Formats: sequence, C-alpha cells, structure tokens
Amino acid sequence: MREDFSLDTLKNQAYHITEEFIKASGLYQGQLLVIGCSTSEVLGHQIGSFSSAEAGQAIFDGIFQSAASHGIELAAQCCEHLNRALIIEETTAVKKNLEAVNVVPQPKAGGSFATAAYHTFSCPTVVERIAADAGMDIGDTLIGMHLKQVAVPLRLSVSMLGNARVVYARTRPKYIGGERARYNVNLS
Repeated sequence: MREDFSLDTLKNQAYHITEEFIKASGLYQGQLLVIGCSTSEVLGHQIGSFSSAEAGQAIFDGIFQSAASHGIELAAQCCEHLNRALIIEETTAVKKNLEAVNVVPQPKAGGSFATAAYHTFSCPTVVERIAADAGMDIGDTLIGMHLKQVAVPLRLSVSMLGNARVVYARTRPKYIGGERARYNVNLS
C-alpha cells in the first residue's frame, strides 16, 4: 500500500536512520559511506519511473546532516544510466587516489538523489568505483559493487524510508590464516 510522505518527514526519516546506522555499524570519522536511493521507490513507484528532485534533496539533506556531524564521508550512487557512478567530494577523491570521470547527473540520468549530492557538495567529483566501509541501499539500487569485499548485513529498527525498503551493510577485514590464526575481535 502506497503512503504519501512530506518532504520534512522524508528528511527526518533519512536523518534518523543514518544516525542509527552510524552507531550500529561502528563507522567513525573519515570512513566512507555509500548510499543508493531511488526516489521513485520512496514515493511508492517502480524504480526509475517517478524521479523526484525535491524528495532526492530532502533525503540527501537528512543523510548529509547526520554524516557530516560524525565526520563520515559520503558517496551518492547514480542510477544505471550512468553505470552506477558515484558523486563524492573532490577531497575524498584525492585522499583515496580515485580517478574522476566527466558527467553531471540529472534526475533522469543519474537519479534525483545523486543530483542532490552533486549540487550540495562543496566541490563534487564523479568516480566510477569505490570500496566503501558501509552502505545504505534505499529502494533496491544495488550498492554492493561499491562496498569493500566482506560485507556484513545489519538489521536495524527501521527497514523502510517512505515506501522503499532499506538494506544496511557494514564491512570488515577478511579473515586469513586458517584454523590456527587468531583474530582481532575489535575488527569483526
């Protein structure tokens, strides 16, 4: 059943799920969080069919406010029309030695959420791939390709943003060394 949500409600929901996610995932200052968001799904429509710049901006603003307060770096995933490229701050690209590509996302070619990120970041840069420390997938946007190799799903108290399912994942280092190895439990 489709339910309508105000822009303020979407912004507040986005802020609160990001706050809970940051705490549950153990993200800390300087780490990278990838977000994929279908505003169509949030608004109760099939992915890619009902892009909303206003909803994209409201959701991005809520997530950005939370992430910035914790010093978490954001990557906003574009839709498949831009091969799921990512919008990040130029400082993040430089720090992580990522090669920029030349494209400007639009609501129907990149997605409303990525477009909001592009217009909100101080100096936006587009890259083709990253290896993020954690991710939130809002509306089945398939962010897994942009997570570090060992992704661990998290179950939080909120599994919906608007009408869209939200899936959360953190990452951890690979276990190596076999049965005689010992592991740092703080990294698990």
